[in-house]
Amino acid sequence: MCLAIPGKVVAVERNADVLMGKVDFGGTARQVCLEYIPDAKPGDYVLVHVGFALSRIDEAEAQRVFEFLAEMGEAP
Repeated sequence: MCLAIPGKVVAVERNADVLMGKVDFGGTARQVCLEYIPDAKPGDYVLVHVGFALSRIDEAEAQRVFEFLAEMGEAP
């Protein structure tokens, strides 16, 4: 089973012709490939799996996932 984690896009840039974004995962920011969601912009929430944003989700869905992870003891 694979797990995608929601994060909030903080910044978007093109690096070596690849669309990348800085994505915040509850206080930890990572560089993520945004090529699968080329219209992603700061403020959007995306589901990320192994460094690739796979889809956009709304803030309410992201919060539900954060709450679920907190219940499991996996969230910051």
